[in-house]
Amino acid sequence: METKVFAKEMRKLILEAIYNSKSGHPGGSLSCTDILAVLYNEEMRRDVNDPKNQDRDRFVLSKGHACPAMYSALALKGYFPVEDIKTFRKIDSYLEGHPDMKHIPGVDMTTGSLGQGVSAACGMAISAKKQNKDFRVYTILGDGEIEEGQCWEAFMFAAHYKLSNLCVFIDSNGLQIDGDVNEVMSSAPLADKMKAFGFNTLEIDGHDLDAIRGALKAAKECTDKPTAVIAKTVKGKGVSFMENQAGWHGVAPNKEQYEQAIQEVEANG
Repeated sequence: METKVFAKEMRKLILEAIYNSKSGHPGGSLSCTDILAVLYNEEMRRDVNDPKNQDRDRFVLSKGHACPAMYSALALKGYFPVEDIKTFRKIDSYLEGHPDMKHIPGVDMTTGSLGQGVSAACGMAISAKKQNKDFRVYTILGDGEIEEGQCWEAFMFAAHYKLSNLCVFIDSNGLQIDGDVNEVMSSAPLADKMKAFGFNTLEIDGHDLDAIRGALKAAKECTDKPTAVIAKTVKGKGVSFMENQAGWHGVAPNKEQYEQAIQEVEANG
């Protein structure tokens, strides 16, 4: 499936999951969709028939509340039935409100407590280095999440140990549950800080598939330090009434809103 179409189908499944559960986080799931689409549909070396293969590339969704995006990618790649998306957050479903590596095929790390996922990704990356394995590790953090100090400890760790097999995407959609990131706790100038912390630092449009591909290529070509990709994104991307609205951080659409959202994604995809 072409990646542009893959991303469109992901957005539809994200909306379907959250609508059917009547809970979830549409804004941040839709903002990181295009990054996940390129990673899962093109970039990562993974085998759906052997999801625990020790040589696979790893992915950690540090912003675990955006799991509808991850689940959608996994479903479309065949890790579990697409129709199971409708069971998201239901009491008897394995598709929990945050990723669970014990029960969800294709999930490499359980996440949810913000700030911790990138530390796990660092552990995976240094493990590969010590075992002389060539798998790569990718992680996505939110720009609100990096207000947590543990992220910066992990960044120091990654640079100190020259984890060139680690690529950190920062989903910079500018909003968090409490509002504008720059008003809550600004991380500006973020690119300068990541460079100062020892990262190969790139800034891209997080919805431009070619820009994402280019960043991944540049990350692999950098052999002496980890890479940080600051991806400028739109919270709620693809749904007009959700875009750039902090209120859609963790709210499910009603039937009318869901139907409108699906129509817009279909029309614009």
